Amino acid sequence: MDSIFDKFILNSWYALGRSEDFPEEHLAGHVICERPIVTWRTKAGEVVAYDDRCAHKRFPLSKGRIMKDGTLECAYHGMRYDTSGKCVMIPSHPTGPISPAAVMAAYPVIEQDGVVWLWPGDPDKTHLRQPPRTPEIADPKLESITVGPLEIASSYFLLLENVIDITHFYPLHDGNIGDTGTSKIPAEFEEGEKGGNKFVKILRRTKNYKQSAYYTDWFHHDFVDRHNSQIILNPGCVRVDTRSWPAGQEGNDDIERGYSLYHLITPITAKKFIWRVVLSALVDHMSKGDPTISTCKRIASMFPKIAEEDKWALEMQQPMMDYPDRGYQEVFLKPDIGIRAYRKVITDLLREEGQLPSAQPRQTQAQVATAS
Repeated sequence: MDSIFDKFILNSWYALGRSEDFPEEHLAGHVICERPIVTWRTKAGEVVAYDDRCAHKRFPLSKGRIMKDGTLECAYHGMRYDTSGKCVMIPSHPTGPISPAAVMAAYPVIEQDGVVWLWPGDPDKTHLRQPPRTPEIADPKLESITVGPLEIASSYFLLLENVIDITHFYPLHDGNIGDTGTSKIPAEFEEGEKGGNKFVKILRRTKNYKQSAYYTDWFHHDFVDRHNSQIILNPGCVRVDTRSWPAGQEGNDDIERGYSLYHLITPITAKKFIWRVVLSALVDHMSKGDPTISTCKRIASMFPKIAEEDKWALEMQQPMMDYPDRGYQEVFLKPDIGIRAYRKVITDLLREEGQLPSAQPRQTQAQVATAS
Protein backbone atom coordinates (compact mmCIF):
# COMPACT_ATOMS: atom_id res chain seq x y z
CA MET A 1 0.00 0.00 0.00
CA ASP A 2 1.25 3.49 -0.86
CA SER A 3 2.42 5.48 2.15
CA ILE A 4 2.67 9.23 2.61
CA PHE A 5 5.68 8.78 4.91
CA ASP A 6 8.20 8.14 2.12
CA LYS A 7 7.25 11.23 0.11
CA PHE A 8 7.34 15.02 0.21
CA ILE A 9 5.12 17.70 -1.30
CA LEU A 10 6.86 19.76 -3.96
CA ASN A 11 4.29 22.43 -4.76
CA SER A 12 4.45 24.25 -1.46
CA TRP A 13 6.36 27.08 0.20
CA TYR A 14 9.07 26.06 2.68
CA ALA A 15 11.15 28.27 4.95
CA LEU A 16 14.80 28.73 4.02
CA GLY A 17 15.27 30.64 7.26
CA ARG A 18 14.58 34.01 8.84
CA SER A 19 15.48 37.23 7.04
CA GLU A 20 18.33 37.81 9.48
CA ASP A 21 19.92 34.55 8.29
CA PHE A 22 20.66 36.12 4.89
CA PRO A 23 23.33 38.81 5.18
CA GLU A 24 24.29 40.62 1.99
CA GLU A 25 26.35 38.58 -0.52
CA HIS A 26 26.79 35.58 1.77
CA LEU A 27 26.52 32.29 -0.12
CA ALA A 28 24.65 29.42 1.53
CA GLY A 29 23.94 25.89 0.35
CA HIS A 30 20.65 24.12 1.09
CA VAL A 31 18.95 20.86 0.13
CA ILE A 32 15.16 21.04 -0.11
CA CYS A 33 13.12 18.12 -1.43
CA GLU A 34 16.32 16.50 -2.77
CA ARG A 35 17.19 19.67 -4.71
CA PRO A 36 20.62 21.26 -4.04
CA ILE A 37 20.13 25.02 -3.90
CA VAL A 38 22.47 28.00 -3.52
CA THR A 39 21.15 31.26 -2.07
CA TRP A 40 22.42 34.73 -1.32
CA ARG A 41 21.15 38.25 -0.77
CA THR A 42 22.17 40.66 -3.50
CA LYS A 43 23.35 44.24 -2.96
CA ALA A 44 19.84 45.28 -3.96
CA GLY A 45 18.48 43.29 -1.00
CA GLU A 46 16.83 40.48 -2.98
CA VAL A 47 17.33 36.83 -1.96
CA VAL A 48 18.01 34.71 -5.04
CA ALA A 49 18.06 30.91 -5.28
CA TYR A 50 19.04 28.48 -8.00
CA ASP A 51 20.59 25.05 -8.60
CA ASP A 52 23.78 24.64 -6.54
CA ARG A 53 25.51 22.52 -9.20
CA CYS A 54 27.82 24.32 -11.62
CA ALA A 55 26.82 23.55 -15.22
CA HIS A 56 30.38 22.40 -15.96
CA LYS A 57 31.33 19.75 -13.37
CA ARG A 58 28.53 19.88 -10.78
CA PHE A 59 30.80 21.61 -8.27
CA PRO A 60 28.73 23.26 -5.49
CA LEU A 61 28.37 26.94 -6.33
CA SER A 62 27.73 27.67 -2.67
CA LYS A 63 31.48 27.06 -2.13
CA GLY A 64 32.34 29.87 -4.54
CA ARG A 65 32.32 33.63 -3.98
CA ILE A 66 30.48 36.78 -5.00
CA MET A 67 32.54 39.06 -7.24
CA LYS A 68 32.59 42.87 -7.26
CA ASP A 69 30.20 42.94 -10.22
CA GLY A 70 27.65 40.86 -8.27
CA THR A 71 28.18 37.62 -10.17
CA LEU A 72 28.79 34.26 -8.49
CA GLU A 73 32.14 32.66 -9.34
CA CYS A 74 32.45 28.86 -9.15
CA ALA A 75 35.46 27.90 -7.00
CA TYR A 76 36.50 25.07 -9.36
CA HIS A 77 36.94 26.52 -12.88
CA GLY A 78 35.79 30.10 -12.37
CA MET A 79 32.59 30.09 -14.41
CA ARG A 80 30.48 33.08 -13.40
CA TYR A 81 26.70 33.30 -13.07
CA ASP A 82 24.42 36.31 -12.75
CA THR A 83 21.53 36.55 -10.29
CA SER A 84 19.17 34.79 -12.73
CA GLY A 85 21.47 31.73 -12.88
CA LYS A 86 22.79 32.41 -16.39
CA CYS A 87 26.49 31.79 -17.04
CA VAL A 88 28.01 35.08 -18.23
CA MET A 89 31.76 34.34 -18.24
CA ILE A 90 34.11 31.37 -18.70
CA PRO A 91 37.78 32.10 -17.94
CA SER A 92 39.13 29.25 -20.10
CA HIS A 93 37.66 30.77 -23.29
CA PRO A 94 36.70 34.38 -22.55
CA THR A 95 35.92 35.27 -26.19
CA GLY A 96 34.12 32.10 -27.13
CA PRO A 97 30.33 31.66 -27.17
CA ILE A 98 28.67 30.44 -23.95
CA SER A 99 26.32 27.50 -24.35
CA PRO A 100 22.67 28.46 -23.80
CA ALA A 101 22.46 25.30 -21.68
CA ALA A 102 24.74 26.89 -19.07
CA VAL A 103 21.82 28.26 -17.08
CA MET A 104 20.98 27.20 -13.56
CA ALA A 105 17.33 26.40 -12.77
CA ALA A 106 16.05 29.25 -10.59
CA TYR A 107 13.64 28.76 -7.69
CA PRO A 108 10.86 31.19 -6.72
CA VAL A 109 11.56 33.04 -3.46
CA ILE A 110 9.28 35.27 -1.37
CA GLU A 111 10.44 37.20 1.68
CA GLN A 112 7.71 38.38 4.03
CA ASP A 113 7.14 38.88 7.76
CA GLY A 114 10.78 38.19 8.55
CA VAL A 115 10.89 34.76 6.84
CA VAL A 116 12.40 33.72 3.48
CA TRP A 117 10.27 31.13 1.65
CA LEU A 118 11.20 28.94 -1.33
CA TRP A 119 9.00 26.94 -3.73
CA PRO A 120 10.83 23.76 -4.89
CA GLY A 121 8.08 22.55 -7.21
CA ASP A 122 6.62 23.63 -10.55
CA PRO A 123 7.38 27.38 -10.87
CA ASP A 124 4.26 27.83 -13.00
CA LYS A 125 2.07 26.84 -10.03
CA THR A 126 3.24 29.34 -7.40
CA HIS A 127 0.03 31.31 -7.90
CA LEU A 128 -1.94 28.43 -6.39
CA ARG A 129 -0.71 29.02 -2.84
CA GLN A 130 0.80 31.84 -0.81
CA PRO A 131 3.42 31.51 1.94
CA PRO A 132 1.88 31.56 5.43
CA ARG A 133 1.85 34.90 7.22
CA THR A 134 4.02 35.12 10.36
CA PRO A 135 3.45 38.70 11.56
CA GLU A 136 4.73 38.15 15.11
CA ILE A 137 8.25 37.41 13.85
CA ALA A 138 8.54 40.89 12.34
CA ASP A 139 6.63 42.76 15.09
CA PRO A 140 8.94 45.23 16.93
CA LYS A 141 6.78 44.99 20.08
CA LEU A 142 7.71 41.32 20.34
CA GLU A 143 10.98 39.55 20.98
CA SER A 144 11.53 36.66 18.56
CA ILE A 145 14.16 33.97 19.02
CA THR A 146 14.93 30.96 16.82
CA VAL A 147 15.61 27.55 18.37
CA GLY A 148 17.46 25.37 15.86
CA PRO A 149 17.90 24.47 13.11
CA LEU A 150 17.67 20.85 14.17
CA GLU A 151 18.06 18.02 11.64
CA ILE A 152 15.75 15.04 12.19
CA ALA A 153 15.89 11.67 10.42
CA SER A 154 12.20 11.07 9.80
CA SER A 155 9.36 12.11 7.53
CA TYR A 156 8.40 15.71 8.20
CA PHE A 157 4.76 14.62 8.13
CA LEU A 158 5.41 12.91 11.49
CA LEU A 159 6.38 16.25 13.02
CA LEU A 160 3.22 17.88 11.64
CA GLU A 161 1.24 15.22 13.49
CA ASN A 162 3.39 15.58 16.59
CA VAL A 163 2.94 19.33 17.05
CA ILE A 164 -0.83 19.32 16.50
CA ASP A 165 -1.23 16.49 19.03
CA ILE A 166 -0.53 17.74 22.56
CA THR A 167 -1.84 14.51 24.10
CA HIS A 168 1.73 13.23 23.67
CA PHE A 169 2.94 15.79 26.25
CA TYR A 170 2.46 13.01 28.81
CA PRO A 171 4.46 10.84 29.03
CA LEU A 172 6.97 12.09 26.41
CA HIS A 173 7.43 15.52 28.01
CA ASP A 174 6.60 14.56 31.58
CA GLY A 175 8.34 16.88 34.02
CA ASN A 176 8.60 19.87 31.69
CA ILE A 177 5.56 20.78 29.54
CA GLY A 178 3.73 17.50 30.11
CA ASP A 179 1.10 16.33 32.58
CA THR A 180 -1.76 13.85 32.47
CA GLY A 181 -4.36 16.61 32.61
CA THR A 182 -3.42 17.97 29.17
CA SER A 183 -4.81 14.89 27.43
CA LYS A 184 -8.19 15.35 29.11
CA ILE A 185 -8.87 18.91 27.87
CA PRO A 186 -11.58 18.78 25.18
CA ALA A 187 -10.40 19.71 21.68
CA GLU A 188 -12.29 22.09 19.38
CA PHE A 189 -11.71 21.40 15.68
CA GLU A 190 -11.70 23.73 12.68
CA GLU A 191 -10.62 23.34 9.08
CA GLY A 192 -10.65 25.66 6.11
CA GLU A 193 -8.54 27.33 3.47
CA LYS A 194 -6.46 30.51 3.46
CA GLY A 195 -4.15 31.79 0.75
CA GLY A 196 -4.72 28.60 -1.23
CA ASN A 197 -3.52 26.44 1.69
CA LYS A 198 -5.88 24.10 3.49
CA PHE A 199 -5.48 24.40 7.24
CA VAL A 200 -6.41 22.36 10.29
CA LYS A 201 -6.77 23.93 13.73
CA ILE A 202 -7.13 22.47 17.22
CA LEU A 203 -8.10 24.70 20.16
CA ARG A 204 -8.21 23.66 23.81
CA ARG A 205 -9.72 25.96 26.46
CA THR A 206 -9.63 25.28 30.15
CA LYS A 207 -10.33 27.09 33.43
CA ASN A 208 -8.66 26.91 36.84
CA TYR A 209 -6.06 24.57 35.37
CA LYS A 210 -2.88 23.63 37.24
CA GLN A 211 -0.03 24.28 34.85
CA SER A 212 2.97 21.99 34.34
CA ALA A 213 6.40 23.04 35.61
CA TYR A 214 7.68 24.79 32.50
CA TYR A 215 4.49 26.77 31.91
CA THR A 216 4.51 28.05 35.50
CA ASP A 217 8.17 29.02 35.06
CA TRP A 218 7.38 30.95 31.88
CA PHE A 219 3.96 32.44 32.65
CA HIS A 220 4.05 32.84 36.46
CA HIS A 221 0.76 31.40 37.70
CA ASP A 222 0.17 27.91 39.12
CA PHE A 223 -3.55 27.89 38.30
CA VAL A 224 -4.77 29.55 35.11
CA ASP A 225 -7.49 29.98 32.58
CA ARG A 226 -5.80 29.05 29.29
CA HIS A 227 -6.34 28.91 25.55
CA ASN A 228 -3.92 26.75 23.59
CA SER A 229 -4.15 26.30 19.83
CA GLN A 230 -2.21 24.59 17.06
CA ILE A 231 -2.87 25.33 13.39
CA ILE A 232 -1.14 23.65 10.45
CA LEU A 233 -0.94 26.56 8.00
CA ASN A 234 0.73 24.63 5.18
CA PRO A 235 2.93 21.50 4.93
CA GLY A 236 5.95 23.47 6.16
CA CYS A 237 4.53 25.68 8.89
CA VAL A 238 2.58 25.20 12.12
CA ARG A 239 1.55 28.05 14.40
CA VAL A 240 1.05 27.52 18.14
CA ASP A 241 -0.53 30.11 20.43
CA THR A 242 -0.75 29.97 24.21
CA ARG A 243 -2.71 32.61 26.14
CA SER A 244 -3.08 32.37 29.90
CA TRP A 245 -4.54 34.39 32.76
CA PRO A 246 -4.68 33.88 36.52
CA ALA A 247 -7.60 31.58 37.29
CA GLY A 248 -10.87 33.48 37.03
CA GLN A 249 -9.36 36.30 34.94
CA GLU A 250 -9.89 34.92 31.41
CA GLY A 251 -9.91 37.69 28.81
CA ASN A 252 -8.21 40.33 30.98
CA ASP A 253 -5.67 41.74 28.49
CA ASP A 254 -3.78 43.63 31.20
CA ILE A 255 -2.58 40.45 32.91
CA GLU A 256 -2.49 38.03 29.97
CA ARG A 257 0.71 36.07 29.42
CA GLY A 258 1.68 33.74 26.63
CA TYR A 259 3.52 33.35 23.37
CA SER A 260 3.25 32.63 19.67
CA LEU A 261 5.41 29.91 18.23
CA TYR A 262 6.06 28.92 14.62
CA HIS A 263 7.35 25.51 13.64
CA LEU A 264 9.17 26.03 10.32
CA ILE A 265 9.66 22.60 8.74
CA THR A 266 11.78 22.07 5.62
CA PRO A 267 12.13 18.60 4.03
CA ILE A 268 15.63 17.64 2.86
CA THR A 269 14.56 14.19 1.66
CA ALA A 270 11.46 12.11 2.27
CA LYS A 271 13.01 10.89 5.53
CA LYS A 272 15.08 13.85 6.72
CA PHE A 273 14.11 17.44 7.47
CA ILE A 274 15.20 20.68 9.12
CA TRP A 275 13.16 21.97 12.08
CA ARG A 276 13.27 25.58 13.27
CA VAL A 277 11.15 26.92 16.11
CA VAL A 278 10.60 30.68 16.25
CA LEU A 279 9.30 31.90 19.62
CA SER A 280 7.69 35.33 20.04
CA ALA A 281 6.59 37.03 23.29
CA LEU A 282 6.22 40.59 24.54
CA VAL A 283 9.57 42.29 25.03
CA ASP A 284 8.76 43.49 28.57
CA HIS A 285 7.46 40.15 29.89
CA MET A 286 9.94 38.53 32.27
CA SER A 287 9.96 34.90 33.35
CA LYS A 288 9.12 33.67 36.84
CA GLY A 289 11.89 31.07 36.83
CA ASP A 290 14.55 33.74 36.24
CA PRO A 291 13.18 37.29 36.62
CA THR A 292 16.42 38.72 35.20
CA ILE A 293 15.66 37.48 31.67
CA SER A 294 12.70 37.84 29.36
CA THR A 295 10.01 35.19 28.94
CA CYS A 296 11.14 34.64 25.35
CA LYS A 297 14.79 34.09 26.27
CA ARG A 298 13.78 31.79 29.13
CA ILE A 299 11.62 29.63 26.86
CA ALA A 300 14.36 29.55 24.19
CA SER A 301 16.90 28.35 26.79
CA MET A 302 14.62 25.51 27.94
CA PHE A 303 12.99 24.49 24.65
CA PRO A 304 15.92 22.42 23.30
CA LYS A 305 15.20 19.73 25.92
CA ILE A 306 11.63 19.46 24.61
CA ALA A 307 12.84 19.37 21.00
CA GLU A 308 15.34 16.59 21.74
CA GLU A 309 12.55 14.48 23.26
CA ASP A 310 10.46 14.97 20.11
CA LYS A 311 13.47 14.20 17.90
CA TRP A 312 13.99 10.93 19.79
CA ALA A 313 10.33 9.95 19.38
CA LEU A 314 10.20 10.74 15.64
CA GLU A 315 13.42 8.89 14.89
CA MET A 316 12.09 5.87 16.80
CA GLN A 317 8.78 6.08 14.93
CA GLN A 318 10.14 6.40 11.38
CA PRO A 319 11.61 2.86 11.03
CA MET A 320 8.25 1.46 12.14
CA MET A 321 6.59 3.33 9.25
CA ASP A 322 8.88 1.55 6.79
CA TYR A 323 7.73 -2.00 7.57
CA PRO A 324 4.92 -3.54 5.48
CA ASP A 325 1.61 -3.53 7.37
CA ARG A 326 1.07 -7.31 7.15
CA GLY A 327 -2.14 -7.11 9.13
CA TYR A 328 -1.15 -4.15 11.31
CA GLN A 329 -4.00 -1.69 11.82
CA GLU A 330 -3.38 1.82 13.12
CA VAL A 331 -5.96 2.84 15.71
CA PHE A 332 -7.05 6.46 15.91
CA LEU A 333 -8.31 8.01 19.15
CA LYS A 334 -10.90 10.74 19.57
CA PRO A 335 -8.28 13.52 20.03
CA ASP A 336 -6.68 12.50 16.71
CA ILE A 337 -9.28 14.43 14.70
CA GLY A 338 -6.69 16.99 13.60
CA ILE A 339 -4.18 14.32 12.59
CA ARG A 340 -6.75 12.47 10.49
CA ALA A 341 -7.93 15.68 8.82
CA TYR A 342 -4.43 16.77 7.83
CA ARG A 343 -3.48 13.32 6.59
CA LYS A 344 -6.28 13.80 4.09
CA VAL A 345 -4.86 17.20 3.11
CA ILE A 346 -1.43 15.63 2.55
CA THR A 347 -2.91 12.71 0.62
CA ASP A 348 -4.86 15.07 -1.65
CA LEU A 349 -1.75 17.18 -2.33
CA LEU A 350 0.30 14.09 -3.18
CA ARG A 351 -2.46 12.87 -5.50
CA GLU A 352 -2.52 16.28 -7.14
CA GLU A 353 1.19 15.84 -7.92
CA GLY A 354 0.70 12.27 -9.16
CA GLN A 355 2.67 10.76 -6.27
CA LEU A 356 -0.32 8.70 -5.10
CA PRO A 357 -3.02 7.02 -7.17
CA SER A 358 -6.30 8.88 -7.50
CA ALA A 359 -9.04 7.97 -5.06
CA GLN A 360 -11.44 5.41 -6.44
CA PRO A 361 -15.11 6.46 -6.28
CA ARG A 362 -17.23 4.31 -4.01
CA GLN A 363 -19.71 2.05 -5.74
CA THR A 364 -23.36 2.39 -4.88
CA GLN A 365 -25.35 -0.69 -3.84
CA ALA A 366 -27.00 -0.70 -7.27
CA GLN A 367 -23.60 -0.70 -9.02
CA VAL A 368 -22.38 -3.53 -6.81
CA ALA A 369 -25.49 -5.56 -7.59
CA THR A 370 -25.10 -4.95 -11.34
CA ALA A 371 -21.42 -5.92 -11.25
CA SER A 372 -22.24 -9.19 -9.48
